[in-house]
Amino acid sequence: MKIEQQRLPRLAVLIDADNTSPQIAGGLFEEVAKFGEASVRRIYGDFSGPQLRSWADILSKHAIDPYQQFAYTKGKNASDIALVIDAMDLLHSGRFEGFCLVSSDSDFTRLASRLREQGADVYGFGKQDTPESFRQACRRFIYTENLVSETPAANSGAAPKSRSLQPPSAAIPILEKAISQIESEDGWVRLDTVGSVLVNLVSDFDVRTFGFRKLSDLVRNGGGFDFEKIEGGHLRIRAKPAGGDSPKVKAK
Repeated sequence: MKIEQQRLPRLAVLIDADNTSPQIAGGLFEEVAKFGEASVRRIYGDFSGPQLRSWADILSKHAIDPYQQFAYTKGKNASDIALVIDAMDLLHSGRFEGFCLVSSDSDFTRLASRLREQGADVYGFGKQDTPESFRQACRRFIYTENLVSETPAANSGAAPKSRSLQPPSAAIPILEKAISQIESEDGWVRLDTVGSVLVNLVSDFDVRTFGFRKLSDLVRNGGGFDFEKIEGGHLRIRAKPAGGDSPKVKAK
């Protein structure tokens, strides 16, 4: 009996070239691959000018289709309009489970909301200063700064490092809020359960923002939590009580 391999969700990746650096292209598609298959890859902008010339070599490398939009009128962004029109056409084709909107422009807030109203998943990609309205309109929002690794010195043999956008302590209230939404008699909760709650609670939560690759590393090094391993190799955590340290708990 032949077992058919389940196909990944089909995603349409739509890039606003005017608000996106070509330096994130490699990391962008690695990140998109975590959510599904980038079946459509389109970028919108006026490629006749010098501003977007740096995208030229990137397009063919990542199989991105450029959609030329001439700036006929100063101050009017034809690229945004073209991206929105194409997104709605692709939505109504019924062929896609999700959309990746790559821009830091709050003008795409309504588009993200509309796509989600129709049942599509929306993954946003933009800079850390992207307006909150757009970030919260997406199911997940990934900061593009987290997609660019620091390049180690030549011949150092070291792996690329993530840049910390915020101190680990900034994650404590977010994690505490997630823990508070999980039922527990003694305050202890499994870390994987916390991770599941975070996905739905905070669209732009990303451990890389705090300089780590895994949630467990953030908890161990961020302070504010007791942690220990339990049966099955799972990690559980609890918030330290205010005004004093908890008894030391060992990671078994």
